[in-house]
Amino acid sequence: MDLRQIEYIVKIADEGSITKAAAQLYISQSGLNQQLLKLEKELGVPLFHRSKYELRPTQAGQIYLTYGRRILEEKREAYARIHDLAKNNTGSLRLGLTPERGTTMLLHIYADFHAQFPDITIEPEEIHEKKQLTMLMQDYLDIGFVTLTDQDKLPGMEFVHIKTEPVLLVIPRTHPLAARAATPYGPYTEIDLSLFAKDPFILMFKGSTLRGVIDPLFENAGFLPHILFETASNRTLYTMVKKSMGCTLIPETYALEQESIAYFSLPQKPAWELAIAYRKGHYLSEPAKAFIRLAKSYWTA
Repeated sequence: MDLRQIEYIVKIADEGSITKAAAQLYISQSGLNQQLLKLEKELGVPLFHRSKYELRPTQAGQIYLTYGRRILEEKREAYARIHDLAKNNTGSLRLGLTPERGTTMLLHIYADFHAQFPDITIEPEEIHEKKQLTMLMQDYLDIGFVTLTDQDKLPGMEFVHIKTEPVLLVIPRTHPLAARAATPYGPYTEIDLSLFAKDPFILMFKGSTLRGVIDPLFENAGFLPHILFETASNRTLYTMVKKSMGCTLIPETYALEQESIAYFSLPQKPAWELAIAYRKGHYLSEPAKAFIRLAKSYWTA
């Protein structure tokens, strides 16, 4: 197997299109198509089902991709081990970052990382947890920064615990029950969620990790919330509560301004885990280990 040829076929499969793959690889569409046709002729079978809109791997294509991805990962690991041995830290580090907080973390620690490893290129992907775990399992990422529960953890993954983060009930200070809240920046007062059965809620989108934490809380409280709005942004949740549009539940990291917002804990003590994830058996280079140390320091400071 020719390594460059493998990279070409994997990219075609990832993009589902020769045109898109060629643009990503910085080669001509006709040149990439010729490479595919040449390989299919050599193997004696088509590797893709071709349609007007996409290319999908055939059974033979799936076999080729399984072994091809494995070879590319072996190459990456070999290079990483040699670079570590020679203390010649070059190459790239492919990171999965949760939206908002992951990017904020990168901005805070990048300067320190770059000072230690100036020849390492960071390749960040800002994506939600479930997609990150899939990409880690498929070796598209080296490490990921995820928030999840034990139920979300996949058996083929390693997870490095950073911290456990409470999930809080958040209401406007104009709400009648806000008077029960602690004074700003004081300890959180505990309250029963059932008291808010008639209130509108702004929530993280259905299917998100956070909804997996909070949906059972409504079930235990005996009501289905009136959902005014769903979003993928914790900052949007926070801002809409600040404007007195409804109530929400958010991770403690986003419990910021407290003059116009009241925060409560719940009896169930809902929480999720902030962790670093990587595929079991995946070799962690010295730059990857250094990045993990910086990230842990950032989150536990």
